Amino acid sequence: MKVSHYFEWEDAVTGGFAQSVSNQRKILDRHGIEYTTDPTTDADLLHLNNTGPRSVYWAKRARRAGVPVVAHTHNTAADFRDSFVFSNVLAYPLKPWLAYAYSQADHLVCPSGHNQAVVAEYTDTPSTVISNGFDAERFAGYDDPGLRREYLDRYGLEPPVVFMFGHVIKRKGLRTFVETARAMPAVDFAWFGYVNPTGGRLDRFLQPRETRKLVAESPDNCAFTGYIKDPRGAVAAGDVLFWPSTNENEGMALLEAMHCGKPPVIRSIPTYDWLEDGVNCLKATDEFVEPLQRLCADDQLRERIGSAAAETSEQFSLEAVGEKLVALYERLV
Repeated sequence: MKVSHYFEWEDAVTGGFAQSVSNQRKILDRHGIEYTTDPTTDADLLHLNNTGPRSVYWAKRARRAGVPVVAHTHNTAADFRDSFVFSNVLAYPLKPWLAYAYSQADHLVCPSGHNQAVVAEYTDTPSTVISNGFDAERFAGYDDPGLRREYLDRYGLEPPVVFMFGHVIKRKGLRTFVETARAMPAVDFAWFGYVNPTGGRLDRFLQPRETRKLVAESPDNCAFTGYIKDPRGAVAAGDVLFWPSTNENEGMALLEAMHCGKPPVIRSIPTYDWLEDGVNCLKATDEFVEPLQRLCADDQLRERIGSAAAETSEQFSLEAVGEKLVALYERLV
């Protein structure tokens, strides 16, 4: 089997979106599946990871040539909102465009049940839920005491540290993160990740004024580290993951932190119905101070929920996810 595994705007997209594509290609490598990153009909299957005009063009060409087309539904209008300047305005025409683009595929891959339900409002194209998964190899050695000390010292953090991992954008609960840190002055908060929504590849003007103001006026116990080259640094320094995102297709950084045994405090949104409050996470709707204080004050509670979170995360390993993706390929081909 040969797969045309195309990621439009690959050089510009960062974060979990890009990591998902990397995960897919690692799966193909592990299963010995030949692939090219160029769009072509000289393949048994075309797998698209973005919905730009070039992707739609190649989807049409592939279907005319009898090559099955798979599209990953990384994008929804709701997920696009509250990210950068004009994103809320652009979200309105984005929905009909995504509906059109996803309709060009023979089959859709949705990273979560929630994402699948949202996309079902766009198109009746058949779909399968397959997690983006997480690459455990990226976090090997995260529990090295030396690595923990390095990142604690680098950002002046004192354990237990409440942390977030990902792009600093409003949709991911930026205001909640800052205001919760302000309400807990005795605890250090750290947000690891790009401060600019594009990962710094475009000018700062793409970041909304509200986002810049929230970061600039955050309290002294709230650190924004910017991009870190070694993702292990976030889970090495952090003790409690604070994930107040208001909308997610899945949230790969959450899976990664859970794999590393970090107990998560999450916003109760439909995406995370598969997580059980008090078992492998603590959930809240608006008030996060109390659950964070409980975890910060109780080592045994952190250990119990963190261990359960790590166990739960194994269903999202590349090994488990890879079997499902390859089975879908084989069925379509």
